[in-house]
Amino acid sequence: MILLLIACLVFTQTPAQSSSVDEKSQQIIDRAIETLGGQKYLGVQTVIGKGFYTSYKDGISQIPARFLDYIAYPDRERTEFMGAGIRTIQTNTGDSGWMFDGAVKKISDQTPAQVEDFKQAMRTSLEYLLRGYWKKEGGKITYVGRREAGLAKRNETIRLVYPDDFWIEYEFGAKDGFPAKIIYKRERKDPDSGDMVQVTEEDQLFKFITIDGVTAPWVIDHFINAKQTSRVNYESVQYNQRFADNLFAKPADVKSIK
Repeated sequence: MILLLIACLVFTQTPAQSSSVDEKSQQIIDRAIETLGGQKYLGVQTVIGKGFYTSYKDGISQIPARFLDYIAYPDRERTEFMGAGIRTIQTNTGDSGWMFDGAVKKISDQTPAQVEDFKQAMRTSLEYLLRGYWKKEGGKITYVGRREAGLAKRNETIRLVYPDDFWIEYEFGAKDGFPAKIIYKRERKDPDSGDMVQVTEEDQLFKFITIDGVTAPWVIDHFINAKQTSRVNYESVQYNQRFADNLFAKPADVKSIK
């Protein structure tokens, strides 16, 4: 699921879920927000993105599929894929979601695991950090330090830890303030054995482009245990465009899909 820009709403913190961020980390976050557009970045409420999604197998890229992605903040997303003449749709709204499989012309509810994958993608996203969503869950952010990031380049690293001990590390360019990497560990089913194993996942962010004063990465590479598994490459992005709410509603039947 593609999840590059999450909502502008900053959730209200409750007493039972106190959050905190140290001074150095807050400075890094503030600088990143300004680098990405400041108030224009924070003011984004909807995103329409088009481009190509490419999966990788054993380090080799497969045939890219076109995608069309709609995001309405804070928790709705619809992504349409078109590959080999087959259209598929994945749509999520909060704790629910549905799928359309064009190969068999079938609409179905998402499984609990698929919904959790969507929520996990939100929780680990750059926007969840920069727009303050982590505060609702009582997360705590601390400064980790600088890391080598290539020839004569270093990244500033901060770590977000939730009360359930799940953590995400975010790296930002020490010189330019641009977000560079997102790293976390999670449980996944091993495709060979079927067992649940812990893996390290990483997003690397590239090709930052500014549209209407808002800057975002147009190339996102995803890695599992240091092996690339996918690439998202945007061709166009539109911010704050209106679209109908029923775009996210589950259709009554296949004929109703638009």
